[in-house]
Amino acid sequence: MHELVTAWQRDWRIAQLREELGAALAVTVVGVPQGVAYAVVAGLPPIMGLFAGALPAIVASAFRSSRHVVTGPTNALSLLVGTTVAVQANDPVAAATTLAVMIGLIQVAAGGLRLGSIVDYVSAAVVTGYVTGAGILIAVGQLPALTGIPRVSGDLITQLWGWVSGLSGTHLPSLALGLLTVAALLLARQRLGKSGAAILAVVGSGVLVWALGARASDIALVGDLAATESGLPSLTWPDFSLVDDLWPVAFAGVLLSLVESTSVARSIASKTGQRLSLQLEFIGTGLANLVAGLGSGYPVSGSLARSTLNVQSGARTRFSGMLSGALMLVVLLGLGPLVDRLPMPALAGLIVVIAADLVDFSRIRRLLRATFADRLAFLGTLLGTFALPLDQAIAVGVGINLVLFLRQSQWIVVRELRVNEDGLLQEVEPDAVVPGLRRCPAIRILHLEGPLFFGAAGALDDALTEAMADPAVRVVVVRLKRASGLDFTTAEVFAQAHRRMVASDRRLMLVGLRPKMIETLARSGVAEALGDAVYPTQPGWFVAMREALAAAVASLPPHHPEGIECPVATVTDPDG
Repeated sequence: MHELVTAWQRDWRIAQLREELGAALAVTVVGVPQGVAYAVVAGLPPIMGLFAGALPAIVASAFRSSRHVVTGPTNALSLLVGTTVAVQANDPVAAATTLAVMIGLIQVAAGGLRLGSIVDYVSAAVVTGYVTGAGILIAVGQLPALTGIPRVSGDLITQLWGWVSGLSGTHLPSLALGLLTVAALLLARQRLGKSGAAILAVVGSGVLVWALGARASDIALVGDLAATESGLPSLTWPDFSLVDDLWPVAFAGVLLSLVESTSVARSIASKTGQRLSLQLEFIGTGLANLVAGLGSGYPVSGSLARSTLNVQSGARTRFSGMLSGALMLVVLLGLGPLVDRLPMPALAGLIVVIAADLVDFSRIRRLLRATFADRLAFLGTLLGTFALPLDQAIAVGVGINLVLFLRQSQWIVVRELRVNEDGLLQEVEPDAVVPGLRRCPAIRILHLEGPLFFGAAGALDDALTEAMADPAVRVVVVRLKRASGLDFTTAEVFAQAHRRMVASDRRLMLVGLRPKMIETLARSGVAEALGDAVYPTQPGWFVAMREALAAAVASLPPHHPEGIECPVATVTDPDG
C-alpha cells in the first residue's frame, strides 16, 4: 500500500481543481448516455448504468495506480452481462449484482496474491490491436444514432451492412446536428481544449435542439431511450443461490475486466509515462466491482472512451475520476430531466471523435515494422474485434501471445566449443568449418543457452543425438552455465542420453550446473546415474570446464590414436 500512499501524496501536490473538474465534467457528459445505453444492452434497467458509473468510479480511482482510467460500465462487459441475465429471467437485477460481487472478490484476491503477472501475457501489440478495434467498433456503433437510423446488432460487418442498408431512411435533421457537433468540437478544441470543447458541443447542441423544438424535428433524445430517474444507489446483497450458475461467467468477467482495465491503463501510461502497479490495478478494479454489486450496479471495468476523454481533457491526477463519480451522483439526485433533453446525434458525434482519437496511426506503423510476432498479435486481435465479441477478441490476442511465447521458449541455442590458436574456447555452429579452430575428434563440447524446460526437450534431445551420431566421439561434454530452468523432462533427456552413451562404452558429462539444477537432478534420480560426470559451477574462471576436459581426456582408451593430442583449453572466461 506504500505505492498508493505515495501516489496520493503526488496527486495532492500537483492537482489543479479547475483542470480536474473540467475533465470530470466532460467525462460525466459522455458517461450519462453511455451508462444508460450500456445498461439497456445488458438487459437491465437504465438507472443501473448510472449506478455503475458513480460509486465504482470513485472507489476505483481512489485505490488503483492509474491516475487517468475512469471505471464504469463498458460495451464488452455489458454484452457479457446481457448473455448472463438472459438465462436468469426470473431476476436479472439479482443476477447482475451477484455477478459483480463475485468478480470483485476474485479480482481483490488476485491482487492480494500478486497475480498481476497473468496480464503480462497481454503484449503491447495486443493492447494496440484491442484499442484500435474497439475504437472502430465504438465509432461504427454510433453511426445509427448519428444518422437517425435504427441500429442493427452483430459483428462489425453486420452493423455496417445494416447501417448502409438503412441509409435511404437517414434522418437529415439528426445527421445535420451530428455533423455540426463534430465540426464545433474540432474547431473549439483549438481555443477551449478538448474538455471545454466537449462540454460546449454537447450542451450547446442540447440548447439548440431545445430552442428549435426537438419534437418538431423528431431528433432522438436521451430520454427517448429511457427516462433518467432520480435517487441514489441502494444497498443490495448478492443472491447466493445463483453462485453455482454464475461461476463460469464470473471467471470470464474477471479476465475481461482485468484485461480491459489493464489494457486501457497501459495504453494511456505509454503516452503519459506513468509507472503502473498491477497489484493496485487488480485491487482497485475488484473493489469497484464489489461496490457496484453492493450498490445496485453491475460489473464494471476501465472505460476506453471515457478514460481517453479524461486524458484529452487535461486530467493530471486520480481526482478527476473521483469527481466524475461524484458528479454522476449529482445527476442521480436531480438532473435527470436535463439529461433526458440531450440529443443523441450530438452525443454520437462526440463519441465518434473520441473513438477516432483512439486509432494511433503512428504507433500502428511502428508496430507493423517490428517483428512478425508483433504483427501477428496486432492483426489477430484487431480482426478478432471485428468478427468476435470483444472478450473473445482479447482471448484471441492473448492466445496468439501465449503460442508465440511457448514457441520462442522452446528455442535453446546450441553451440560447439572449439579451441582456437590462442588456446581459448570459442563458440561456433556445431557443423561449421572454421580455419584455425581445433577439436578432438573423440570429445565433443556443447554449449547450451536458454530455458531447459519441457518445451525445449525435443531440441535438446536432437542436439545430443546429433553429437552422439559421430562414432568417433567417445565423450560429450555439455556446458550448462548459461542455461536455466532445468526440469524433470529435460533431466530425463540427459538420463536417456547417458544410458545410450554407457551402452556403447562412452561418457556424458554435464558442466557448470547451478545448485538448483543439481537439486533437480538429485530429486529425479539422474544425478545418481551420472555419478562423477556432474561438475557444478565453481568460483574462478572456467575451473569446472578445465576439470571436466582433463577427466574426459583421461577417460579415453590408452590405445586411442588421438587421445594424447586432444587439445585442452587453458581458457580464462569471466562466465566460468
